[in-house]
Amino acid sequence: MTKKIYEHEVDEPVDIFMLIKGADVRKAKNNKPYIAFTFQDKSGQIDGKFWDAKEDEIERFQAGTVVKVTGKREVYQNNPQLRITKLRPIQAGEPYTPDMFMERAPLRAEEMVDEINETLFEITNAPINRIVRHILNKYHKDFFEFPAAKRHHHAFPGGLGFHTISMLRLAKTIVRDYPGIDPSLLYGGVILHDIGKTIELTGSMATEYTLKGNLIGHIVLMDEEITKACETLKINEDNESVILLKHVVLAHHGKLEFGSPVLAHVMEAEIIHHLDMLDASINMIDTALQRTEEGTFSERIFGLGNRTFYKPKGQTKPQED
Repeated sequence: MTKKIYEHEVDEPVDIFMLIKGADVRKAKNNKPYIAFTFQDKSGQIDGKFWDAKEDEIERFQAGTVVKVTGKREVYQNNPQLRITKLRPIQAGEPYTPDMFMERAPLRAEEMVDEINETLFEITNAPINRIVRHILNKYHKDFFEFPAAKRHHHAFPGGLGFHTISMLRLAKTIVRDYPGIDPSLLYGGVILHDIGKTIELTGSMATEYTLKGNLIGHIVLMDEEITKACETLKINEDNESVILLKHVVLAHHGKLEFGSPVLAHVMEAEIIHHLDMLDASINMIDTALQRTEEGTFSERIFGLGNRTFYKPKGQTKPQED
């Protein structure tokens, strides 16, 4: 069986097929173009630079393309890197397709749909329930197919739905243990908080930001979607429940400098922010530790302040096929 990229040891030669997840053309100090690649297989993503790229190579090696990579797995500034010595497209007879290299959510789409639908019955506030159902129906297909991010957490097909369900499971535990929390507002806010990423991002294959994603962002986009839902459903946008629902979405990044237009001023908004951070952090750490040797530190995790995390001995998880 062919080894995946993170099944190779550091400094071990590599000669494998991989998917190009990202391909950014940049200029080196000598003003010659190079391609900053992000490669992907089912063991994870790894970056690599292809120096002195020619025009035909820039045209040929696009995101979403499967290629044969020859080189060596290395570590640069405590981050995994692939040193490329040779790169070629797949040839006739090589049965490789992009979906063979994509990570997948641990739950099937049908399982995620069922779990979300069960939660909808626990949203007893009528305006919130109607708005959530309307927006879910509008973005149903993409919600269960899109990643939750371009790179940092749950960056795989189905990651958006799985991240949302993970947060819902945590939210239900909090509702059970802490009285005074509004389940409708909390669950509705959790479900809606990241659906704007179906507008912000281009999809699970060669994920990039759309123009709206770059210039507006998923938080404000969802605020607009709630307004549109109210207009369609003839719900008064000045209804307190609608205002609260908008608030928990707008505040979920926690700080103004992190993209939230407002800070949390209701308990459910504060909870959603922390649930979002907790689930994203666990996913980023777990992903890094899966490709870390026992008794050593992980790569630097950009989304967690470039910190490294130690993997205690005896914590190796079996690799999935």
